Amino acid sequence: MNRYGVDPLPSLPGRITIWEVGPRDGLQNEAAILPVEVKVELVERLVDAGHTVVETTSLVHPKWVPQLADAEEVLRRLKRRDGVRYPVLVPNERGLDRAIGLGLTDVAVFASATESFARANLNRTVAQSLEMFAPVVARAREAGLGVRGYLSMCFGDPWEGEVPIPQVVAVATRLLALGCTELGLGDTIGVATPGRVAALLDALVGAGVPVGRIGVHFHDTYGQALANTLVALGRGVTTVDASAGGLGGCPYARSATGNLATEDLLWQLAGLGIDTGVDLGKLVETSAWLAARLNRPSPSRTVRALTPSAC
Repeated sequence: MNRYGVDPLPSLPGRITIWEVGPRDGLQNEAAILPVEVKVELVERLVDAGHTVVETTSLVHPKWVPQLADAEEVLRRLKRRDGVRYPVLVPNERGLDRAIGLGLTDVAVFASATESFARANLNRTVAQSLEMFAPVVARAREAGLGVRGYLSMCFGDPWEGEVPIPQVVAVATRLLALGCTELGLGDTIGVATPGRVAALLDALVGAGVPVGRIGVHFHDTYGQALANTLVALGRGVTTVDASAGGLGGCPYARSATGNLATEDLLWQLAGLGIDTGVDLGKLVETSAWLAARLNRPSPSRTVRALTPSAC
């Protein structure tokens, strides 16, 4: 859809994977609770657009995330396709049991780099949360599931401020030691800037973390998500989280605003000649459709530019 030229930059990958988080991280922070059939259609539309990884929902207690209380029903109705991964968030072994029972192949656990957020989100210390995740990850791996270890507050914390890089590296390497197959580095409140992103990625690689096992998850609170992504790509990262229409946030961190919009990311990548396999036009249509059902404008600049009715 970008008719304005392709100008690659040196040292960037030729292809990346977009880890689409709209159905989970996008919807969990919306005031409106969408019907099951709309959630199922959203996932199927995202797959139709070319996504090969769609984080579908969260198997947590409905009390904590009522927007996703129908997770099992969504997963039962969904027509899963070969070659597409449908990871779900699992908070504990009970969540893992549900995921295995539903025949899923990918799960994610959600850790914190800071004590304050670990208390707010998990009601545990960082060490206690890792102890809780240990049997979850071990059992998931024994069952042949892929396990993403999300790590929140990698760049800043609303209670603690700056998060020291060695602190982040220590928790990240612990997640991999537990058996996580990949990491998702979260800029939960959107305060990261390009230099900090480069410094953290360099430190992780220096600690022996393969860059191919790192994904990045940027929020766009201060308009830095695309710049941060570009730096991460330059450091060899090939998995980038994004949310259709820019929806999302975190219900346990009030300063966490929307995720990087998938459409905005695709516009940048198309201009750089980086392939994703995702059709921007189809995705814009999907986000405009979703905005109408949420009865709110799409936060994505690209969606607004290409679909005035989504404004």
